[in-house]
Amino acid sequence: MGPSIRLSPAARSLFDEPLAIAVQGLGPQQQVTLRTSLRDETGELFQASARYQAGEDGQLDLARCPALPGGSFSGLEPMGLLWAMQPQKPFWRLVKRDVQSPFLLQLEVFEGHGERPGRLLAQAQHERAFLRDGVRRVPVREGRIRATLFLPPGDGPFPGIIDLYGAGGGLSEYRACLLANHGFAVLALAFYSYEDLPKEMKEIHLEYFEEAVNYMLQHRQVKGPGIGLLGHSKGGDLCISMASFLKGITATALVNGSVANVGAVLHYKGMTIPPLGINLKRIKVSQSGIADIIDVLNNPLEGPDQQSFIPLEKAECFFLFIVGQDDHNWKSEFFAVEGSKRLQAHGKEKPEIICYPGAGHYIEPPFFPMCAASRHQLIGKPVMWGGEPKAHCEAQIDAWQQIQAFFRKQLTGKLGTSSML
Repeated sequence: MGPSIRLSPAARSLFDEPLAIAVQGLGPQQQVTLRTSLRDETGELFQASARYQAGEDGQLDLARCPALPGGSFSGLEPMGLLWAMQPQKPFWRLVKRDVQSPFLLQLEVFEGHGERPGRLLAQAQHERAFLRDGVRRVPVREGRIRATLFLPPGDGPFPGIIDLYGAGGGLSEYRACLLANHGFAVLALAFYSYEDLPKEMKEIHLEYFEEAVNYMLQHRQVKGPGIGLLGHSKGGDLCISMASFLKGITATALVNGSVANVGAVLHYKGMTIPPLGINLKRIKVSQSGIADIIDVLNNPLEGPDQQSFIPLEKAECFFLFIVGQDDHNWKSEFFAVEGSKRLQAHGKEKPEIICYPGAGHYIEPPFFPMCAASRHQLIGKPVMWGGEPKAHCEAQIDAWQQIQAFFRKQLTGKLGTSSML
């Protein structure tokens, strides 16, 4: 019998679950290179590789055996072959459009530690799925709402969450879907550049989001009396605006969000919040042509820009700020701290702020490879998102647990993690 790859779970796992990888049948202390590959839905290739040495018994278990220098990572990293994947096309980010189909992961074992792969010794395939068996995906087209609702198995009722992504537009379902696997009813909500919604993000009307909140509050499988909001980037300040002006919000979690309104004029019942001013002259461009936009936004504490600060003290909910301290999109930690000061100045409860050193802007569910730079929808060129791959990966794992624990506590009164884990 030649070498073989042993995976646990064997054939299929959920994307946010760990995957145990081992190789058996190698020679004593044999040197090998392991490589993982997957193609996204556009056909773009992501790969990682690592150098290993088998034990005296010819076994290689990534949970016990450190990777040697020279590959995509080194040290004891059981999931390194997944989080260290990088696109072969520059400035490309791994996203999942169709959550009903898994990503197909290819694993290969090559002889030796050469610059070019040696002889192929073993290979295996594994499905990384997004939709747990029994979780229902329900397209929602009610009134103006353009969304997808994910419902766990059973009748519920389940704690409800509205999930919003940032300035990229469209409908992003993968985070909502993965959250629903853990027992939440989650509405992935589009707000522009999708179907018959506005093509551009110029003006935002909170009445649209109010429709979505009411849809969730009235749904018989959503547990009341209030729901949660989860937003990343531009989705973060939208969630703060929703929590500040709309009824029925119990808990709001922000991933690298802003406490000022950004990018578009916000309207609600005759009230207007202007977008925070910007100065494009503050963009710094590296020799490789990547823009660093961290200083582009004006300070919402100064002059007329104070009008863009969202009055989050009006909110009747609990807040959680997840902060990547190496976020180069904007000053997420500054926003979180100023939001906290404002809440406390108005006698509100201090929000929970969790900071992750070495984490960049795109804090995704676990095991998504870090995106260091990609094209920015509004800037129109590649921008730096920040982050150091290993620290960023660890932040994603922890933040995912923190977000679930926060919503479980505030929406159900229960502590601890999901029984489905």
